[in-house]
Amino acid sequence: MSRERAIEYAEQAAAVMSAAGMPRMPARVLMALMAAPDGGHTVAELRELLGISAAAVSGAVRYLQTLHFIRRRSVPGERRERYQVVSDSWFGVMTANAPVYLRLADLMDQIHGEQDDPDAPDHASEMAAFMRFMARRMPELVLEWEAERGETGG
Repeated sequence: MSRERAIEYAEQAAAVMSAAGMPRMPARVLMALMAAPDGGHTVAELRELLGISAAAVSGAVRYLQTLHFIRRRSVPGERRERYQVVSDSWFGVMTANAPVYLRLADLMDQIHGEQDDPDAPDHASEMAAFMRFMARRMPELVLEWEAERGETGG
């Protein structure tokens, strides 16, 4: 696959991620790094590749680092640092949210307990049940993923 085609697909993937709720610039930077060579990209390379300002790249990489999707690394012999995707970051980030799901479930139960109208739709309990389901299933899904990954050599 040509480098240009990889960048086209990266831009399409960034648009999908933006439509799903990720901020546009971080999505573009992340997908550019997904399509990057093994060494990743410098800020200058990302700026040139995406046609955006250094400030936009800086904000995007800061955001992506807080999510642990990318990391900055120094390369011996180079003055500029490079950014690259953290291997296995996706399932790590998702499974790390299990305590958040459980806390949300508890809060939804409290909201439900404070509702005055017994005939009102029970959205809070439904959300609480789903959050508990996600917290319970996440570790199982990770084990399944690791097994499948081992089988496919991923």
